[in-house]
Amino acid sequence: MGREKIKIKKIDNLMARRVTFSKRRRGLIKKAQELSVLCDADVSLIIFSATGKLHEFSSSSVEDTLTRYVLHSNSVEKPIQPCLPLQKDSSNLEMLRKEVNDKAYKLRQMRGEDLERLDVEGSRQLEKKLEEERASTKINELQGKEAQLIKENKQLKQKRPKTCCWSRSTVNNISVGSNSVASLDDDSSHSSS
Repeated sequence: MGREKIKIKKIDNLMARRVTFSKRRRGLIKKAQELSVLCDADVSLIIFSATGKLHEFSSSSVEDTLTRYVLHSNSVEKPIQPCLPLQKDSSNLEMLRKEVNDKAYKLRQMRGEDLERLDVEGSRQLEKKLEEERASTKINELQGKEAQLIKENKQLKQKRPKTCCWSRSTVNNISVGSNSVASLDDDSSHSSS
């Protein structure tokens, strides 16, 4: 008949907990001693009980083992974990590379390259985009011409000599050939007819 498996959880009964600690501590120290003898390993074991009592085992001296541990942990380079900003930059870089590759591919298609991979829908979309680009280019061209014409018009207005403004009375008294022009303000010429 085999042993019954126990659940690993804190033992509530104080006496049972102390007995279990004592038995398992002895078993752990026995295993450490066996490992040291069988494998010629330098083993140190430090245990503090719930009451704070120190229990230790070492195949040599605990202090020597701890000194070796400190020297070894300081001399061995620990793997550098990239910090969070670097990880974000890396993911942003990958995203930007993908976007650049996509844009370069689309640009090659617009130039008429790499068209063999396009399906019917893709070619329709490309044709529509090219038409939109052509229309946009034409609009920009026309807007540029309009701006140029407005600029030239302003320059011509500034260069034009200022003409004299004649008064109405001066215009009324101008004679054309041998006939004189009737005054525009003179209502008597119209009433006598």
